[in-house]
Amino acid sequence: MIRLSVDLAGVVLTTTLALSLTACKTPASIPADKTRTSAPLDPATLGNLTGTIRLEGKVPAPLKIDTTMDPACGLSGGNPMAEQYVVHDGKLANAYLYIKSGPAAAMNATPTSNTPVVLDQKGCLYTPHVIAVMAGGSVEFRNSDPTMHNIHTMPTTAGNEPIDISVSPKGTPKAKQFTQPEAMIPVRCNNHPWMNAFINVSPTPFFAISDSAGHFDIKGLPAGTYTLGAIHEKLGEQTLQITVQPRSTTQANLVFTAH
Repeated sequence: MIRLSVDLAGVVLTTTLALSLTACKTPASIPADKTRTSAPLDPATLGNLTGTIRLEGKVPAPLKIDTTMDPACGLSGGNPMAEQYVVHDGKLANAYLYIKSGPAAAMNATPTSNTPVVLDQKGCLYTPHVIAVMAGGSVEFRNSDPTMHNIHTMPTTAGNEPIDISVSPKGTPKAKQFTQPEAMIPVRCNNHPWMNAFINVSPTPFFAISDSAGHFDIKGLPAGTYTLGAIHEKLGEQTLQITVQPRSTTQANLVFTAH
C-alpha cells in the first residue's frame, strides 16, 4: 500500500493507493526520443516539484562490509556499512525520481548541462551509491583509492553497452556515454565483490535522487500533468500522476513499505 500526498495550488489531497512494486533487476525502459526542441522554455510557464520519500515497516538492520581482503581498503579506518537501505528517521535515501511521461515541452527538452556526472571510488565504495544522468550524457568514473578498481556495468537496454574497465590507483578518470533511458543499471567492481552502485539514465533533464533526509527537488518543469516514477533498488517502482502549475511548487510525498 502506498500513501500519496499532493499539494496543488495550496490544496492538499491525500489518498491511499494499492500499487504493485516492480522488481528493479529488469525495470521497464523508455525508448529514447530523438526529437529535441532547442527553443528555451518560458520561465512564466514553469513550476517545481518537491517531496520526501518515507519508508514504513521493519527496516533491515545495516550490514557491515568486510573489506579485509584488500588491506588498502581499510586505510580510512573501520569497515563501511552496506547501502541497500539508507534510512534516517523514516526518510529513505537513494530513490531515483524521474518523469515517465508528460507534456511534449518536457519530454523533448534539451539537457541543462553537458557536465559529466561523477561516480567515484572512495574507501572501496562507489560514491554516490545511486546517480542519474540524462540520455546522451556521460558518467565520469574516478578512483580516489590507493588500490586498483574495476568498473563493470550490466545494462539490459540495447544501446547502453556494458562497461568493463580498470582504473589504476588515483588514476586518470574515464568517461563513458549512456545513450538510452534505463533505470537502475548495476555497477560492480570485479576486484572487490561488495562494491555496488546504480546508474539511472533519464529520458528528460528532469530527475533527482532522494538525499539522506529523503528529500528531492525537480525544478523548471513546464506546466502540465505528469507521470512521476520513483524507484528504489530493493523496493521496486511506484508511479503517480502529478499536475504542475506555472510559478508554483507541487508537493509529492511517497511512502514505500519495507517487505
